[in-house]
Amino acid sequence: MTSTVDAGDTQLAYTDAGSGAPIVWLHGSGPGASGLSNFGGNLPAFDDYRNIVIDLPGWGESPRPETDEPLIFHAADRVYRAMTALGIERAHLVGNSYGGAVAMRIAMQYPEHVDRLVLMAPGGVLPADAPPWPAGLELLFAYLAADKPSREAMAEFVRLMVFDESLATEALIDERYAASLRAHPEMPIPPNFGDLTPDLARIGAATLLVWGREDQTVPVNWALRILEGIPTAELRVLPHCRHWVQYERAPEFNHIVREFLRGGAAASSEA
Repeated sequence: MTSTVDAGDTQLAYTDAGSGAPIVWLHGSGPGASGLSNFGGNLPAFDDYRNIVIDLPGWGESPRPETDEPLIFHAADRVYRAMTALGIERAHLVGNSYGGAVAMRIAMQYPEHVDRLVLMAPGGVLPADAPPWPAGLELLFAYLAADKPSREAMAEFVRLMVFDESLATEALIDERYAASLRAHPEMPIPPNFGDLTPDLARIGAATLLVWGREDQTVPVNWALRILEGIPTAELRVLPHCRHWVQYERAPEFNHIVREFLRGGAAASSEA
């Protein structure tokens, strides 16, 4: 069941499931994205944790922000305020794409409130030669720029997010398309997400990067600047996988993340 929490100048929608050490889950910026659309299938594997799954400002059921601030910076401050309102003093952060960038920003600004970071192909850190944009970002920006995007455009976007296109089901496309029309963000294209590169060294939390080798949205070669910048970062690359690692490779993702959050080896073999 979705609730709302006071984040200062706005309300954020969230779900709260399980009990134990808290994990805050932060979703990506794709059309139709929300906390549960990104991570709902993973939560049963983490039911011994308290799972706070947030809809970031302007996505899911959270209101569109009125701000000129970079979106990553704005969202990070509101998530931190939501954590405070929920009585969460310290949490693991798990973020996908845009949500990974928001998690990094929180770890930079509020390090005493962050335990471990899991980042799936995070945004916010671009290579020196971008643009041109990868195919997935081109589709994302085109969809966000359309006054009323088509279901066909959503189908093309979803199919590019997974290596195995059988996972891009008609039901998933319908669900994401309907959600995108309910909360179609108004923003400049490309959006002003903000640049985290200068502050990567401020992240002291143990950090696991998880990437799909065939990612065509945030390519795996973009990981190098983050690995060089975060002193504690390690990288796990999954073959035959694109951008939605937590969906396309859910059992393996759940296993390696649980091992990492327990302080074990991120690359241990599946049980």
